[in-house]
Amino acid sequence: MPGTRLNRTEREQVAAGLAARRDYAEIARQLGRPTSTVSREVARNGGPAAYDADRAEAAAHERARRPRGGPAAAPRAVGTDHAGEPRAATRSVFLDEFTESVVATGVPRTAARVLVRIHSADDGLTAADLITELGVSRAAVSNAVAYLDRLRLIRRERDPAGRRERYVVGDDVWSASWNESVEANARWVRITARGVEALGPDTPAGVRLARAARFFTAVQETMSAGPWPLATGEAGALLRALARAGVPVTAEQLRGVLTPEQRAALRRRA
Repeated sequence: MPGTRLNRTEREQVAAGLAARRDYAEIARQLGRPTSTVSREVARNGGPAAYDADRAEAAAHERARRPRGGPAAAPRAVGTDHAGEPRAATRSVFLDEFTESVVATGVPRTAARVLVRIHSADDGLTAADLITELGVSRAAVSNAVAYLDRLRLIRRERDPAGRRERYVVGDDVWSASWNESVEANARWVRITARGVEALGPDTPAGVRLARAARFFTAVQETMSAGPWPLATGEAGALLRALARAGVPVTAEQLRGVLTPEQRAALRRRA
């Protein structure tokens, strides 16, 4: 089945899935197809808001009838249905893969889809844009935006062309996210330290929480200096903090998490 063209029944299932606000991955699982097959199918046939099974079937038959290897067809006018088909399909596959990567970090799927669309837009998107692109309700967009705003992954700007808000990814998004992680680690430090007092430092649970408190304290101290030492390959400070915390780290684990630049920096220090 994978690798063959979709048939009319499958296209009707795609249309039904889009109407039910299902994402590409879920539709693909129901069909037993790769997600990229569904995303390309939808992208080349008007996108999720305009997809129609009958029109998609007719377009597929038209493409199948076109001669291959013959004289080049006359160039299409800019703006016709298939003028940007290869790029649209590639973009759609990328957005799906990007979304799955964000979901894998624990972000809810709708919030991940919203974040990816905003990230991939040149000038941000309004709530209406997101509703149209994703085929979800206004309430779903509102909840996703509130979640992402709370994590400082997006920010709101007034649309200069009107009274609506636009959601954008600022240039400082990753440093803001870093600061949020520093605050989260500080909260872990406080709660684990309180746990040691509440459960007793000599109990197995207390010992476990004390170990966690040392770990989060070391990470917080390192992260409080900002991301720049790690971004430039200066990983020594992090390793010293882990050593002070008594966290066991094997050479194999280090090779797995350090970049080539960071490993080179450590060799220079040695």
